[in-house]
Amino acid sequence: MAPLTTEFNSFSREAFRLETLDTYSIPRSERYLQAFLAGEPQPEDFAVNPWMATVRNATESGKRMYRVHIVRRPLTDYLRYELGWGYHRNAQAGEEFFILDTTERKNPLTGVPDFWMFDEKTVAVMHYDASHAFVGAETLPVERADDFVGHRDLAMAHAEPFFSWWRRHGDT
Repeated sequence: MAPLTTEFNSFSREAFRLETLDTYSIPRSERYLQAFLAGEPQPEDFAVNPWMATVRNATESGKRMYRVHIVRRPLTDYLRYELGWGYHRNAQAGEEFFILDTTERKNPLTGVPDFWMFDEKTVAVMHYDASHAFVGAETLPVERADDFVGHRDLAMAHAEPFFSWWRRHGDT
């Protein structure tokens, strides 16, 4: 399993992400999560993030970066943090977010793992350990891409734009 640095630097049209977990263990973000949970204001350095530069560089050159997160209310503490602080921050760099809320309906993507898809041809399935810490990405053979294009299309068909969802459910 390899990092995705090359894919983020070389895609030409779009990068899509499906997120399925209700918590992710990211050690470098732990102090921000704790500040959020304590009701503290965002630390000034929260906006200084290498991901922001990656997104901004891509979107300013006309590429699309977007994701769907499958959620169920009530949100976990981690999701309240990720959506409340992270998604708002990343949207400023041009990343688009959508929510597929399964609180009152069946998940149409049960069993589909987290993944990134680049230009509808390179698919990287994300792997996590039991604590939801990222352990690596597995790039699939190109002939599997059509399956994941279908997963993306199904996710987008059932998702709604993040900010409209957040206005209704952001405090839950």
